[in-house]
Amino acid sequence: MERIKTYIHADDPISRAGVASQLRPRPEVLVVEGAEALEARVCLVIGDQVTQGALRVIRLLRQQGSQVVLVVAELDDSALVASVEAGVAGMVRRCDATPDRLIAAIRSAAAGEAAVPPDLVNRLMDQVGRLQRQVLSPRGLSFTGLADREIEVLRLVADGLDTAEIATKLSYSQRTIKSVLHDVTTRLQLKNRSHAVAYALRQGLI
Repeated sequence: MERIKTYIHADDPISRAGVASQLRPRPEVLVVEGAEALEARVCLVIGDQVTQGALRVIRLLRQQGSQVVLVVAELDDSALVASVEAGVAGMVRRCDATPDRLIAAIRSAAAGEAAVPPDLVNRLMDQVGRLQRQVLSPRGLSFTGLADREIEVLRLVADGLDTAEIATKLSYSQRTIKSVLHDVTTRLQLKNRSHAVAYALRQGLI
């Protein structure tokens, strides 16, 4: 089994040394440091809280192509969302950070899979739902980046209606329908109407 090259980042050198000493004997991982850190498939970022400095480190490591597992003592809702936005692949509470738990998170991250405690997943979903209800829905938007009107137009295109028929059905001008379709294909970098319909189908919108 190929050992997963793993880099450990911590502001506290004692924490870094402690985690490294726990992981070095394990056959699943190869702890790297110095210049070899650039070759790490997975990076552990360890801290008490998710600070702006930690978020910058996470973004930098992601830009280098490493998967990041966050090991943190405290994680409130805003820090949870900020960590996901920064690109973390997994999260482990420091109180749960046994060698076996860390190895499991590292292996999941290396495989491109998320490793997040169930209660944190529930909290993240609550945040997503709140954002949809309070911010996106009042503006007629969804997480897909499509407004309700755009989804309705694509649904009618999928039903085989042409521009004139869609305009009549929705009580819009043909110019408005063409504008809607143009905006969707341009914004989402889609090739044409058919591509836009295929996108909507894959997203489960129609």
